[in-house]
Amino acid sequence: MTFAQESQEINYDSDRTLKNEERYPGALILSKVDNQVYFDHDGIEVWCDNAVFYKEANFFKAYGNIRMKQGDSVSMTSNYAEYNGNTEFAFASGNVSMKRPQTTLETDSLFFDRIKQQAYYRSGGKVTDTASVLTSQIGRYFMEEDKYSFINDVVVTNPEYTINSEQLDFYSESGHAYLYGPSTIKSETSTVYCERGFYDTRADNGYFVKNSQINYDNRILKGDSLYFNRENSFASATNNIRVIDTINDSRVTGHYAEVFRDKDSVFITKRALAASLQDKDSLFIHSDTIMITGKPDKRVIRGFYDVRIFKSNMSGRSDSIYSNQESGLTKLINLNQDGGQKKPVLWSGENQMTGDSIHLMSNTKTEQLDSLLVFDNAFLIQKDSIEGFNQVKGKILTGYFRDNELYEVIIDKNTETLNYMRNDNDDLIGINKALASSIRILFQDREIQDIYYYNQIDGKLTPEADFPPNARELKGFNWRGEERITSKEGLFEGQPEPELIKIQGIPLPDEPDEFFEEREEDDLLLNENSRLKPDILKNRDADSLKFKTEKIRDSLKPEKSKDSLKKDIQELKEAGNTKKKDQ
Repeated sequence: MTFAQESQEINYDSDRTLKNEERYPGALILSKVDNQVYFDHDGIEVWCDNAVFYKEANFFKAYGNIRMKQGDSVSMTSNYAEYNGNTEFAFASGNVSMKRPQTTLETDSLFFDRIKQQAYYRSGGKVTDTASVLTSQIGRYFMEEDKYSFINDVVVTNPEYTINSEQLDFYSESGHAYLYGPSTIKSETSTVYCERGFYDTRADNGYFVKNSQINYDNRILKGDSLYFNRENSFASATNNIRVIDTINDSRVTGHYAEVFRDKDSVFITKRALAASLQDKDSLFIHSDTIMITGKPDKRVIRGFYDVRIFKSNMSGRSDSIYSNQESGLTKLINLNQDGGQKKPVLWSGENQMTGDSIHLMSNTKTEQLDSLLVFDNAFLIQKDSIEGFNQVKGKILTGYFRDNELYEVIIDKNTETLNYMRNDNDDLIGINKALASSIRILFQDREIQDIYYYNQIDGKLTPEADFPPNARELKGFNWRGEERITSKEGLFEGQPEPELIKIQGIPLPDEPDEFFEEREEDDLLLNENSRLKPDILKNRDADSLKFKTEKIRDSLKPEKSKDSLKKDIQELKEAGNTKKKDQ
């Protein structure tokens, strides 16, 4: 229990002083004539029109146009008030307004403990800040920290956004808000959700953890932690990230991402994976770094460094990839022109195709594969059913798809073939090697069915026994079957798990002492003549400002103080400013 060290007598001044023992035993009735009734006690001053003053009990009740002032930092007005000079506890009701340098608190009734320097309401209140208006059913103000703690129906209204939270701590001097429990920050362009978060209401940026996500018009960003800057329309996410495109039915995952809403751009790395639904079959793209830019109907996906793609009937690898969803064009490219990187490779069924670059065309309406082009040094290899490899090479390869299956290939300019010829019983007849200006190949069930030669220059079917083993590969032959991707999991084969950054948890709120302390029956906070019954001056579980750990369990353990966290957030903010300039 907290006591005042010494109880000072309440001083008073009144134009008119009366006694009415019958109605107010032991009390003085003080009234205004020209000047308001005035009380002074240990640094607090009170003015009112009328008062009932129990001098021996050091207690008064004030009525009409009440003004209360504590130093230069706190002033309060109300229609009614009570004050006990022994406990230094006050109660005010009726249009209560308490003003501090940065904020104004309005409520129907307010408790004020001068020893603790805390104010408390539980019948609904509104706090007006320089940038926002905060409302809640229950609130507590800590004067030494200049901090408000709100619970139950907490709403922060700003011209640019609205915050709804289960519990919120607000620091008046800085405008910093800490959110606990299910919370949202809504604006015209975005909605942020988290179950623990920090938001700078004046700088319009925040940091969020625990089930956090940001919803834009057509994208949802999720991650273990999120940073958000409204002014720059910038957001970043760390660890277990998902960026969901709600219009194009696609998503990107990874462990670090940046989103620029105004530019409609997404940058993601650390096990980056883009997945889009095509004709009820997902296409996966994995690379070291993935960038997605453009409006929903003009999305462009770029992947850099060790690109791998997989679809149920197709897979491939390249140094980089470019995919334009508006035109349906996807390019597999080798950016390293000195030959230091392997050429792009694509597998369709059992057919391996390589070249300096590979272009895939999809039908933008049906989203099915339509055709492909392999430019320069085109090479098609198909493993023979028993031994060896069927091979076709030329300058340019054009392929056509039906129901997402490769059914026809045309190779032009300086074409060569090496083909294992078999009869209907699958017996090897011989090995055919031919030269022609162009070749047309038809496939059935993903295997070569027929080959047509145009302007054939040379061709010869040679029995296997007479065909030298060292001549069974055309120049430039490179079978890369061990690189073929056969499952989604294979996209990451041979790559180490990324080392994840340890997430900085947001500190739990300090657990304050109960506002109303247990007292003896003869030691009342106010007085036996108070309007309030002693039962009202007791704590209620529903009004407690304790953090609700049973509802908001979180494995993220804060390792730094709030001051240290603010420094980290400032660094993230500066990074966002730099990234925006670079974009």
